Amino acid sequence: MKPFSTKSIAIGAIVATLLSKRGLKKKSLSQTGAITAWIVGFFSIACGNRGFLLLLFYQLGTMVTKFKREHKVKKDGDASKSSVRSPYQVLACSGIAVLISLVHALLYGEEKPIDFDSYPMESSLTCGIIAHYCTCCGDTFASEIGILSRSKPVLITAPWRKVPNGTNGGVSFWGTLWSAIGGSAIGIGCILLDKGCSGMDDVYIIEMILFSTLCGLLGSFLDSILGATLQATYYDEDKKLVYCEKDDAPPNAKCISGANCLTNAQVNLLSVLATTLIGGFYVAPAIF
Repeated sequence: MKPFSTKSIAIGAIVATLLSKRGLKKKSLSQTGAITAWIVGFFSIACGNRGFLLLLFYQLGTMVTKFKREHKVKKDGDASKSSVRSPYQVLACSGIAVLISLVHALLYGEEKPIDFDSYPMESSLTCGIIAHYCTCCGDTFASEIGILSRSKPVLITAPWRKVPNGTNGGVSFWGTLWSAIGGSAIGIGCILLDKGCSGMDDVYIIEMILFSTLCGLLGSFLDSILGATLQATYYDEDKKLVYCEKDDAPPNAKCISGANCLTNAQVNLLSVLATTLIGGFYVAPAIF
C-alpha cells in the first residue's frame, strides 16, 4: 500500500474513525484522547501497512489494561483511572512512531523489506518503529499483568528490597516474561503484515521474533530504571494502595521509591525514544 495514496488515505480515515469511536464507547479514551488517537491512527495507516501495528498495540493494550481490573484496584490507587487514556498517554505511546513513519514515507516512499545491505536507512527507520511498539506493548503487558502476581516484586535498582505490587521500577519474573511476550506479539504482527498484506518475500521470521522480544525486554528494563529513580511511588499503608502521582495520593501516603521528577507519560516517552533509537540503529543491524 503506497503512502498517502487514495486507498491508504481512505483506509486510514475509516480505521482511525472506528478506533476513536470504539475508544470512547469502551471508555478507554478520553474525548481529547480520542481526537489525538484519530490523528495518529490516520497518519500511521496512511503511511503504509505497518501502521496497523498501532492498532495491534491499542487492541492488546486495552485488553490487558481491562483484564481483572477489579483485582488491580485493590493494589493500585490509579487503576480506576488508568484505563482511560489521555492525549498525553496516546502520544507517549505512538507519537515517535508516527513521526518516523512520516519521515520514511516522505523521504523513501513505499515500505520496503528489512534489508540493511540494500536499504540501510529504510530498515533502521522500520526497525525503530517496530522497537517503539515492542516497548509500549511489553511495558503494558508487564505492568498490567505483572501487578496481579501473588509474589511481591523487587526494586530494579535495589534487587534485595521487596516492594508492593504496582511500584514504579518494581520487577518480577512474571512481569519480565510478559514484557517479552508483549514485544514478540508486535513482531508476529509485523511478520503477518509484511507477508500477508504487503506480499514481501524476504521476511525474516526468526530474526523478527528475536528482535521484537529483545526490544520488549529492553524497553521494559529502561522504563523500570527511570520509574525507580525519576518517578515517585507513594504507598498508603492503611489501604495497601500504591499511587504514581502525588496529587492523587492521600496525605498519609509515603514515598517508597524514586524522586518526583517525571510523570508516568514522560517515563514512557523517554523509554520509548531510547529503545526506538537503540533498537533501530544498533540492535536491528546486528540481528537482521
